[in-house]
Formats: sequence, C-alpha cells, structure tokens
Amino acid sequence: MGKTEVTLGIDIGGTTTCFGFVDREGTIHAESTIDTQGREEFEHFLPRIVDGIETLRTSLGDQIEWKGIGLGAPNANYYRGTIEAPPNLNWKGIIPVKSHFEDKFNIPVAITNDANAAALGEMKFGAAKGMRNFIVITLGTGLGSGIVVNGDVLYGHSGFAGEMGHILLRNHERKCGDGRSGCLEAYVSVTGIRRTITQLLATRNEATPLRNICFENLSGEVISKAAVEGDVIAQEAFEYTGQILGEKLADVVLITSPEAIILFGGLANAGNLIMEPTQRYLDQNLFHIFKGSVRLMFSELMNQNAAVLGASALIWHELEKSSNAS
Repeated sequence: MGKTEVTLGIDIGGTTTCFGFVDREGTIHAESTIDTQGREEFEHFLPRIVDGIETLRTSLGDQIEWKGIGLGAPNANYYRGTIEAPPNLNWKGIIPVKSHFEDKFNIPVAITNDANAAALGEMKFGAAKGMRNFIVITLGTGLGSGIVVNGDVLYGHSGFAGEMGHILLRNHERKCGDGRSGCLEAYVSVTGIRRTITQLLATRNEATPLRNICFENLSGEVISKAAVEGDVIAQEAFEYTGQILGEKLADVVLITSPEAIILFGGLANAGNLIMEPTQRYLDQNLFHIFKGSVRLMFSELMNQNAAVLGASALIWHELEKSSNAS
C-alpha cells in the first residue's frame, strides 16, 4: 500500500502553536500543540517546535510522504519568508523563519499571515472551493483579511497587502492597537463589539444583565447569548457592528469584485446576528454594477482545526503552482 502524501501545517499564535500533517483532501492525520511562550526569543522556540514535529512525524511511522511545510503567523511576509516584529511575541527585528525550517527539514517551506492562510484553506478545503476571486474576513480579537484574485493571494508590492483591519473610518476616533484612531478592527472584531457594548452602557439607561459583567468577561459568546434573549443593548451592538462591516465591504468590492466574502472567526460564531445586518448594509451600499454579484457566506472550516488546514493549504498551493510551471 502506497504512502499518503501530506504537508505539515503550522500556525504560530501568541499563546499556542498548533501543527498537523494534512493530506490533499484536508484530512488531518496527526496534530499537536506546544506553548508558544511568546516572551522567549525565536532561538528558544525553534528547537521546541522541531522536537514537537519530529515526535508527531514518528507517530505516523512510514505511512506518509512528507512534501512540504506551510506556516501561518502574525506579521509574516510571504516574499521574504520572514516574521517581522510580530505582536504578542518577543521576536525582535526580522526573523528568517522560512530558511530556518528549510535548513532543519530540507523540504519546501512557505509562510504567510494567518488571514491569508485562512483564505487558502477555504479555497482548497472549504467554502471557496472552485472560486478564484473571493475574500476571507477573520473576526477574532482583531480583524484580518485574505484576498484572493485570479486564484492567488493578493500580496502586493511589500508582501503585506490586504490589511483591511486597518482601513480608517472617517469621523471615528476609537484608538487602535497600532496607535492610530478609527481603524476598522477597533469596531469590527470581538474586541470592537466589547468596546461598543461598553459605550452603549455608558450612554443608555435600559436594564440589562450586561451591566453586571466586567469588560474582561464580556466575550463574544456572552454578547451573542444576550442578543438572542432579546437584550436591546446587545442587539444594537450587533446592528452597529454589521453596519460598519457591510459599508466597508461594499468599498472593497469596488476594488477586487469578489465572487464571495467569507466570514470566519469568533464573531462569525454569532451567526445571523452578524450576518443579517452586514448583508443588509452591504446590499444598500454596493455600487449598482456589483449588485447581486457577490455572496456573503460563513466559513466551512469553523468546526475544524482551520489554522492547521490553512497553513497546510498554503504549501499545497505553492507545490501545485510549481508543478504547473514545470
């Protein structure tokens, strides 16, 4: 019986790094995690992740043929193969991560940010199968985006194209983590909707159990549950969040004309609470020639290890491009 061809997908997060061996159909044959230990330097992280990978590979014996490694990470530059001053990690300067992994394992390696990896995961294994022009919006602690044009991720000149979370909103002054005011992710993210709830509680008088919950415990799940139960503050927060997201997505459609926009991540778990207002304001603000041409969808990978699948899809995509070019 022949060996199964797999790639290794690695997602480097500020708290946890997850990794797994994935075949061409999106089956994860083995997976594991390590603590990233973001306060330590990369030189200490590297041998720990290498040991974890070798242990996982050993567990599969001779069942697999390992074809390559894909990495998703914050502030990853696809062109340079680097991670550059990532947030929540004590990795100073420009880290040549791609070359380190190539030296360790002597197989093809590709790296990109987590939102771009998510987009490739949807294209290979999820909601965007068969699509060549689409956008994935990741609604977690912040807002990330991966934009696919003509079947490939849009990286731009610098390698950092597609940072929709830092589009500026006119006449909005909420501070963003990047130091600027009015960034989209300060309003449209789990953090953003928490801040909206806090703002509404300060200016409205309605009775709501949300007043008894401290900011640190005001999760997306708590806000969603309150909205489903009829809490007007929570419902208004989703309406406001969906309005801003829908209006900005209408602007982005002007630039890339996607077939679909796919919502993924913690805030997307709110389902129709976020989908309905976003769809409504998207439709209201679309330029007329685009009306009816773009679908708003949920990810099909939210109940799976999407981070590992996305990173694996990155290297599968690169291997397929190389094969087609030869």
